[in-house]
Amino acid sequence: MHTDQTLIFDADDTLWENNVLFERVIDGFLDWVAAPADRDRARAVLDEIEAANSAALGYGAAVFRQSLADCLRRLNGDRTPTPAEEARIDGLLTPLSSREIELIPGVADTLADLAGRHHLLLLTKGDLDEQQRKVTASTIDHHFRGVHIVAEKSADTYRRLGAELGLDPDRTWMIGNSPKSDIAPARRAGLRTVFIPHQHTWVLEHQDLGPDEATLQLAAFPELLRHF
Repeated sequence: MHTDQTLIFDADDTLWENNVLFERVIDGFLDWVAAPADRDRARAVLDEIEAANSAALGYGAAVFRQSLADCLRRLNGDRTPTPAEEARIDGLLTPLSSREIELIPGVADTLADLAGRHHLLLLTKGDLDEQQRKVTASTIDHHFRGVHIVAEKSADTYRRLGAELGLDPDRTWMIGNSPKSDIAPARRAGLRTVFIPHQHTWVLEHQDLGPDEATLQLAAFPELLRHF
């Protein structure tokens, strides 16, 4: 049991559901633009476009909308989407504008318990206004001594945060669901890590971590209480 540690939490798909909402939009989009036999090809095209757009433009609903429009254009032989098609894309995106946040089971009670004996921080990447809205709507933001919203999570991101806050790497843990953004770069920065897989983690956040005895892997969020 570790005591008096600094615990840095990812937000999307670690504390609350996020990517499943995007996957539902993608399902509706593919139902519209692709025949069943072409669905896998259309999804591969969308994944390729999302990878390029996220690298160039960042993350969030606006970039996702651009990716859907770009995908539609690509599938239609580079034809510009019509106003009606643009409106249909906007309709598909409507659920993403909801101000309700669905916490992952056990998150609220677990954070309340951990906050009594550890220093909790929140580190999330994406559009500043969009992520801040979700943090505020979550109703759990009061557990965190600091909320940090960044454009990207790299090893340098973790090093800068550690230097800014004077964190001891041996007593600092990054906790998240994304191998690419939460675990691998935090390990490269010298932090300890806790990996809590999520079945709907965005495909672009997948990464083979390989053998890693330094990372604690848990099946569910409340299991943190057995270790911290």
